[in-house]
Amino acid sequence: MPPDGLQNVASDRQLGRREHTENFPVALKLLPAAHRESLHAVYGYARTVDELGDSYAGDRKAALRAFALDLDRIWTDGEPQHPVLRRLRPVVRQHDLPADPFHRLIQANLQDQTVTRYRTFEDLIGYCRLSADPVGRMVLGVFDVHDPETERLSDLVCTALQLVEHWQDVAEDRRAGRIYLPQTDLMTYGVVEADLDRGTATPQLRDLMTFETARAGKMLDEGAAIVGRLRGWARVSVAGFVAGGQATVRALRRTDGDVLAQQARPSRLVTVRLLVKAVVG
Repeated sequence: MPPDGLQNVASDRQLGRREHTENFPVALKLLPAAHRESLHAVYGYARTVDELGDSYAGDRKAALRAFALDLDRIWTDGEPQHPVLRRLRPVVRQHDLPADPFHRLIQANLQDQTVTRYRTFEDLIGYCRLSADPVGRMVLGVFDVHDPETERLSDLVCTALQLVEHWQDVAEDRRAGRIYLPQTDLMTYGVVEADLDRGTATPQLRDLMTFETARAGKMLDEGAAIVGRLRGWARVSVAGFVAGGQATVRALRRTDGDVLAQQARPSRLVTVRLLVKAVVG
């Protein structure tokens, strides 16, 4: 049995509110109902795992492990207990989605319970392989796309999206006790952790954030080639992710590195324009 209250985490209403604050639904609204419902099921799974890792009131490790056991029922003859997993099950069966990406998201959230700092950028990228890249693999799977080069580009896009989300939320993450800026980068730019508690960024932190934004933007630009490899609704859906990331990079650049004093929130209009540009090519 799952821990008490587990099934109440991330209700449909809560997930809906989260969608309105993130880039995911920009292209989702354009898709046919069948694709839209499949992606909603994937999205609901990812957000539920994050909610368990970030805000579950009880033993979060126990809750995540119980959820993983419930998840495994999708690939057996059992019936999952959690409603999010019951919604996901027919999508997995229809598209023959593998279990590994779903379990990697749980592993990322288990890691969040004990790891609050990353020494190098390579260490942070390793975390993104668990926390971000699996979502792209799930989305491609919903459209029955499985070729290695497209998956490689998807990983680049998803890692870049995770990075820019971290750079948007430097202050929020700091308040939660987490710092995703690599420790070696902090030292290189002469930034100490206490600088993240300020109301405005120091010149050193501004320089660091400009560097990190440029690095994530370059990664996103390389991964954006994925759109040209896709057709139909897969192209529209993935272009929505890319456009959301590009709009966020622009928002971060507008802060001139001061992510403590300014919110780097992308414009919905800019996101839509970038989406159209990506789809049209």
